[in-house]
Amino acid sequence: MPARYPQGEALTPTGPGVILSGMQREPHQNVATVLVDPAVQRELELDLMARDLWLWPVATAPVCLDGPRQAFQIRRRMIEGRRGAWDDAAEWVPVWIAFGDSWYDGAEPLPWAAHQALWGVLAGYVDHVHHVRRLGGVPRLDLPRDRVAG
Repeated sequence: MPARYPQGEALTPTGPGVILSGMQREPHQNVATVLVDPAVQRELELDLMARDLWLWPVATAPVCLDGPRQAFQIRRRMIEGRRGAWDDAAEWVPVWIAFGDSWYDGAEPLPWAAHQALWGVLAGYVDHVHHVRRLGGVPRLDLPRDRVAG
């Protein structure tokens, strides 16, 4: 019996000039939104990079039109949502943590191993990060190829 769909081809057309219906989502990147204590941000970023996970401060992310304002809003929403439990993070940096290319297999969903790697790194910084264990989506954060771990 012949294959129902051609192997290796996307079912939904992509590329320039393709108009998505109201039911389809714009291409996005899976990210965790995390509040990070600035005292450990650099160290955390290096730990993440070793696992092909990429930290993007929201205030300077290339996909934000007004990054500082969006960072303020994200920080405020996360802190207020915890009703006092995260008040220590009032001056912390909101970041997005994205998954590098090595975690993806074409159009397949992100594997659970990627989630486990991310949550495992963050567990090592338990006193210096606040986050909820779920992923969101932001417009693609294009990583310069010369920065990709290889």
